[in-house]
Amino acid sequence: MTAATATFAPASGLDRRRWTDDPAKLWGVLMLLPYGAVFLVLVTYPVAYGLYLGLNPKAYAELFSDPAFFTAAWNTVLFLVIGVNLKFLLALGLSGFFMVQRGWIKIVLILFLLPWAMPSIPTILSVRFLLNPEWGLVNAQLFKWFQIDGPNWLNDPQIAFAAAIGMHIWKSLPFWTLILITGRMAIPKDQYEAAEIDGASRWQCFRYITWPAMATLYITSTMLSMIWTLGDFNSVFLLTGGGPGDRTHVLATLGIRYLRIDKLDLGIAAIITAMPLVLPMVFFMVKRLSRGPQDA
Repeated sequence: MTAATATFAPASGLDRRRWTDDPAKLWGVLMLLPYGAVFLVLVTYPVAYGLYLGLNPKAYAELFSDPAFFTAAWNTVLFLVIGVNLKFLLALGLSGFFMVQRGWIKIVLILFLLPWAMPSIPTILSVRFLLNPEWGLVNAQLFKWFQIDGPNWLNDPQIAFAAAIGMHIWKSLPFWTLILITGRMAIPKDQYEAAEIDGASRWQCFRYITWPAMATLYITSTMLSMIWTLGDFNSVFLLTGGGPGDRTHVLATLGIRYLRIDKLDLGIAAIITAMPLVLPMVFFMVKRLSRGPQDA
């Protein structure tokens, strides 16, 4: 054995002894063990068990025979198409409004952000109490001021579902408006000044300056919002509970309906059926974000 080898062997052995004997490293491993156990019990096991239940063909056969599933699937599509696109059109317009440098507009912006800053559960439940058709404040004031009976807000399926979409827009609109305001702030002001000198109108400034600069942010944010909205549970469940007659359920809340009647496999199957909606959007997002900024 050479001198170099003889010197190297004890050093590697010493490193192994340091790893096992070092109290700091040992305590580090011991501190990580509870987190690992919690992750296995509360995350890995439920996900694996859910996927196991989702592999049962009988669950899908029973699910597809339930009319509530097709109602929820159609409601989910409407919720995404109408709710998200209307929300972003409003956010785009409001982002331009809040860019105006006036003191009272800043005060309005602070008030505008309150629905997003407040917790979801008490906010949505308070709106539910306001829209109660019998003793809610909205119908009471309509009768007091105009001597008319207000709509049957939460007992009519169309009105209740429209109210759920409105609830989602009202709650998340401030966040996406802030995102688009940030996009507008990144546009150099010299472009607008040059356009004004050339006599461009506001519409021309938006068409040739604002929109080309914000198109990537707008489309990417819209897709991301669709992914998040697909899992929006609070706006529907807390406001309408899926009623009346299970007519306002979306896929995110339909699973709870099955859990409440002790059909866990149907609840998992209902969630898995949302994957054909999620995966194309996730693929689009990953492909778009993997491009360079100039190609996105």
